[in-house]
Amino acid sequence: MKAALLHAFGPQFRENLRVEPIDLPPPGEGEVRISMLAAPINPADINILEGTYGRLPELPAVIGNEGAGRIEAVGPDVVGLSPGDLVAPLDLGSWCTHRNVPAARVIPLPAKIDPQQAAMISVNPPTAYALLHEFTSLQSGDWVVQNAGNSAVGRCVIQLAHSLGLRTLNVVRRPELIEELLGLGADRVVTEETDLREMGRALMDGASARLALNAVGGASALNIANALAYGSPLVTYGAMGRQPMKIPNGLLIFRGVSFHGFWLRKWFETKSPREQKETFTCLSGLITDGLMRMPVHRVFSLDEVHAALDEAAGERRSGKVLLDLGS
Repeated sequence: MKAALLHAFGPQFRENLRVEPIDLPPPGEGEVRISMLAAPINPADINILEGTYGRLPELPAVIGNEGAGRIEAVGPDVVGLSPGDLVAPLDLGSWCTHRNVPAARVIPLPAKIDPQQAAMISVNPPTAYALLHEFTSLQSGDWVVQNAGNSAVGRCVIQLAHSLGLRTLNVVRRPELIEELLGLGADRVVTEETDLREMGRALMDGASARLALNAVGGASALNIANALAYGSPLVTYGAMGRQPMKIPNGLLIFRGVSFHGFWLRKWFETKSPREQKETFTCLSGLITDGLMRMPVHRVFSLDEVHAALDEAAGERRSGKVLLDLGS
């Protein structure tokens, strides 16, 4: 058994991240042993390696905040889970070949779901689900506007919104992404140069958006805010542009726009096991039925984790970089 262990945070994290052998005891009371199959490299993983994430683990730590595997053994008092079950653990520590996890912290998944898609089910899809359900009551036909429409969350928003009968106006940086996102179910796709204060209503058939989703910040966030209907929320869940938002007084006074932040970890902490199960039942069903799919750019072995990190840092990836943990 081996894992990618981080020994120190910082920008030179590659020097402090090493694949090492690990010893695991048998699963304890209420635990399951998981043989991991795959795990993606997410922006939050990079932030943890750099030491800039909102919550950091004690070191040394196994990195990886998402993945999927099969239960290999169950400890005493575990009910409802059996060896061979495909599951997604919700705790940090997925860049490894095997791990012990509390049974309460794993999500059972359908046997027929693609394991690579299963490995990406616990971060971006529930983020999209929460963004569309938590901040306002949307009705079929309503418009949602978002920037970073080609991001992992943005793609999930497009596909989930389409399944719910919602319409999306998506902003991207590169025009070559437009046709691809339209193929996913996006209703409109424009580039960052499009002034949504001037063009928003025309693009949305005379309507205004009931929800704006911001993963960029700066001028891009203000642009999508200008497409909102009176009293609608803008939710920030990322800061890819590394620029703060500057909110004009008029959006608050005359447009009643409200501004919110979203952090998936906090969302999980506020949801009961029943609510979490309902969310993942919906998402796994969409994935299994082919109504939601997350693209994979390239797959590396665990021993190639440093090359995988370099690839994940590239700007023109076509999807997620995955670690194959079961080979």
